[in-house]
Amino acid sequence: MEAGKKIDIDKIDMEKEAEKVAANPGILAYPHHAGSALVKPEDRGKIRGRSVAAMYEQTDRELSQIYEQMQLLARQAKDIQSRVEVSERIYKAQVSFEPIIGKIYYLYSRADGDDVLSMIAPTEWGRSKPFQQYLSKVKLLSDHTWEILESHVG
Repeated sequence: MEAGKKIDIDKIDMEKEAEKVAANPGILAYPHHAGSALVKPEDRGKIRGRSVAAMYEQTDRELSQIYEQMQLLARQAKDIQSRVEVSERIYKAQVSFEPIIGKIYYLYSRADGDDVLSMIAPTEWGRSKPFQQYLSKVKLLSDHTWEILESHVG
């Protein structure tokens, strides 16, 4: 339009101008005027690849945590099994006193293969050691199993 000329509103065909505007411009897959935001098609392969990588990272982290928990449970099961074995061995051993809950005792084996529970530590015997081998330092727990504080059982 030339400078200084006035627009004659009566000569504008409103129906023709309305045909140039989309009915629902917000749902178009492309910008509908010069001031619109840039619309780029998404690279679906790239999005899928990132999602799959994130999924693997998360599941690997979760599986690693489960594996660590399994290792902890296996160690705890071994400890309990060991406590039961030592408890059985102690209850089969010669005991010349009544053990008290919470006190520390020492398990020895004799040359004839019998086990003996004693209140005397290996360092307290002096030169004469009446037992062939020192096996374990144990503590009687309230459930009448024995906590192994030190073990020399092969």
